[in-house]
Amino acid sequence: MYILVTKEVSKQFGGIKAVEGVSFKISNNSIASIIGPNGAGKTTLFNCLTGITKPSTGQIYFRERDISGLPPHKVAHLGIARTFQNIRLFSDMTVIENVMIAQHTRIRYGLLGAVLRDRQFKIREAAIREKAYEFLALAGLEDHADTYAGELPYGSQRRLEIARALATEPEILLLDEPTAGMNPSETRDVMSMIKTIQLLGKTIILIEHDMRLVMGISDWIVVLDHGVKIAEGTPDAVKNDTLVIEAYLGKETTH
Repeated sequence: MYILVTKEVSKQFGGIKAVEGVSFKISNNSIASIIGPNGAGKTTLFNCLTGITKPSTGQIYFRERDISGLPPHKVAHLGIARTFQNIRLFSDMTVIENVMIAQHTRIRYGLLGAVLRDRQFKIREAAIREKAYEFLALAGLEDHADTYAGELPYGSQRRLEIARALATEPEILLLDEPTAGMNPSETRDVMSMIKTIQLLGKTIILIEHDMRLVMGISDWIVVLDHGVKIAEGTPDAVKNDTLVIEAYLGKETTH
């Protein structure tokens, strides 16, 4: 079953075509990667999928529902969450508070109960905190729950961002370069975390430049070049595709 389908999605900024006629299908509970050189349109495509940017043309379907052009908060409420290239944590809040605040997007309190902090409010808050510890455990951060997010090492901050996105209880998790700037050990930690998230029944779509990670973790790969899809398929199929080698992989191996 396909959980996400794009049909001829394009995005134009003035005279520049950032994404042009991109179509693909992502299977439920899979790990898919979107790769390509810098400027290939990967982040613009992510922005279209999450409602940050409205496609100029084309359709995006989430569980057969057309979500093209929906605002970000509605896309998130339907079950699509993301992280960004640049870390966007609340640095002056603790690790667990960062996760709890994400969970609050799924909880609605009565105004009076929230103001008076009645018994029902306190029960819900306790449940949210307990659940937040589960997400922190998944990220390997349960021992740092009361640490300020800004004091965490870089790799830990990245894992916290993923945990916070996961706390919104999405069906699809989009990760924009989750291992950027990481050393090999930190990359392995994130790779393990992504595989664990998949085992929880989630679908993961990532933009990533680390080809070792992409080839080792992906069920399906979509390749963009100058905003156009030039290939898609399994890791074995993609890494042997002539167009991919010329446009991206070949360039990477020459460094």
